[in-house]
Amino acid sequence: QLACPLDLGCHSVNPMPPKKGAKTNPAAAEAAKIAGKKEVATKKAAPAKRAPVKKAVEKAEKAAKAVTKGAAIKRTRKIHTSVQFHRPHTLRVARNPKYPRTISQRSKFDEYRILRVPLTTESSMKLIEDNNTLSFLVDLRASKRNIRDAIKKMHKVKVSQINTIVRP
Repeated sequence: QLACPLDLGCHSVNPMPPKKGAKTNPAAAEAAKIAGKKEVATKKAAPAKRAPVKKAVEKAEKAAKAVTKGAAIKRTRKIHTSVQFHRPHTLRVARNPKYPRTISQRSKFDEYRILRVPLTTESSMKLIEDNNTLSFLVDLRASKRNIRDAIKKMHKVKVSQINTIVRP
């Protein structure tokens, strides 16, 4: 607010123009006239617009009454019975990766794992020469069917019979 333009010190003047539809202070209007400013005339609202304004006023009065009366929801606090604080159970979101972290792995139990090494002892060499028989050291977990498939893949021969022995 500014001091009085008449320098009388009796009142002060607001530099902002009054809002439309607002009532003006007669002393301020007189001071504004003297200073050379025009007074903003107040307009009466049209009778058609009265109904929405009336509803808004009623709604505002109702809200003010509810606030003063205390109709707002009263928040209750939980009574804690223990000294320790236990974190509440919250939402657990399942993992949703942008890309897979592992590459699909091929079977580790392949023909190279099943057939370890050919047996090259003196007796096995005699079997190769006389009976046309091959001897291999194989994985303990391999079955006869696994051994047959591995020999077919690696040596491309037809297997007629498989004999196994578990040795120390």
